[in-house]
Amino acid sequence: MRWMKRIGKAGLAASALLLALLPAGTGQAAAVLTEVPYAMDSSNQAGWWSPLATYGTGNEYAYMAYNAPGSTPGTHKVYIARRDGAGAWSNIPVMNGTNVAEYIDDIGHNQPSIARDGSGRFHVFASMHDNPWRYFRSDTVGGPPQNHSADLPDAGMGITYPVVKTAPNGDLYLLVRGDQDPQGRRNGVLYHWNNASSAWSKVAVVASALNRAVYPNDLAFDASGDLHILFEWSHFPSSVLRHELSYLKYSPATGVFSKADGTPVSVPVTPATADKVQPLTGSEGYVNSSPDPGGPGVQSAKLTVDGTGSPLVAYRYREEGSSLFSVKYAAFNGGSGWVRQTVADTVQTKAAIDVTWTGSQARVYYATASGTDRAFMAVNTGASGWSAVSLAPGKPIERLAVERNAKGVDILYLVDITNLKLYYGRN
Repeated sequence: MRWMKRIGKAGLAASALLLALLPAGTGQAAAVLTEVPYAMDSSNQAGWWSPLATYGTGNEYAYMAYNAPGSTPGTHKVYIARRDGAGAWSNIPVMNGTNVAEYIDDIGHNQPSIARDGSGRFHVFASMHDNPWRYFRSDTVGGPPQNHSADLPDAGMGITYPVVKTAPNGDLYLLVRGDQDPQGRRNGVLYHWNNASSAWSKVAVVASALNRAVYPNDLAFDASGDLHILFEWSHFPSSVLRHELSYLKYSPATGVFSKADGTPVSVPVTPATADKVQPLTGSEGYVNSSPDPGGPGVQSAKLTVDGTGSPLVAYRYREEGSSLFSVKYAAFNGGSGWVRQTVADTVQTKAAIDVTWTGSQARVYYATASGTDRAFMAVNTGASGWSAVSLAPGKPIERLAVERNAKGVDILYLVDITNLKLYYGRN
């Protein structure tokens, strides 16, 4: 394996605090990769998606939603690559009537997210960029998902960036950007799948502000069943560069939304009322621009929780005066609030990042924009900073997703766009 070292920039006080939040130790493990034996389309790449789901403590299963080549150039079909506990693969089509669901390529938007509910049914959200629902659900346990778009609330609303997660009780929660608001807003909207009644409902518009667009990042559940929510803000209607990475906690048992310190908040939150993981810095401000306008800002973030249910965040942030998106890590600590640390800032990164909690330390996953090795996992090494190990030596990985399964293994979803390959990994 190839190693690289990063010395943290945080001050001594912050480093001392992070020692308590991030137990020292290397924690690196050699990832074992397997090429998924199905053809992958070049459009299978995104930063916000949740294309991976795992299940089982005995026989381990992994479900990898992906874009396969379409019937004509510039299109793709949607499938689920299923790996069973013995390592055998099967390819499950996502069906739109009698045909496999097929859509026009739209990189960064038309990618699938998947979750498995408590009854064993697959739920797939695919290919939406200001489109009405494109939602598919298994009619039988483990069966090919069928089009059930009519089952969702807010029919006709434009939907983008669906992020879905399974709750400990088998329900699902879905965060999307709702794109139709004549008042100059693109809202963050939360939905709930009640597995017992097999029905969707709208929980709330959780984030909204005039002249702002919400970019969903991630959802995570803690052992108590509370939902942790992560999202970014941009100028309305959109921008490549986003700002004020924000956190929100929702308790399904009480219906209460709160900040990380437990302070209740009313929804929808705004940039002024949100719990900001990464506030504005220096000259940072909202700009309506595409391509990238330059300057400081956020682009891509992921979330997990530690053993106490406290949120841990990995994200890409471009500092004032820099041309590089560095890898950042933030942990919440009571009276000190969000404590941030630099994981890596010497090489340009891709919009691919994730984070898991091993039970004793955080693992931050990221991909670089160049180099022989591009996919890395980093762990905190105390006051000296972070140490990173290559996950896929020699493979030009550009996108990734990671989920820690029920047996305490990090399952990897690694995308090689150059060679049109998808890899399953164990770390």
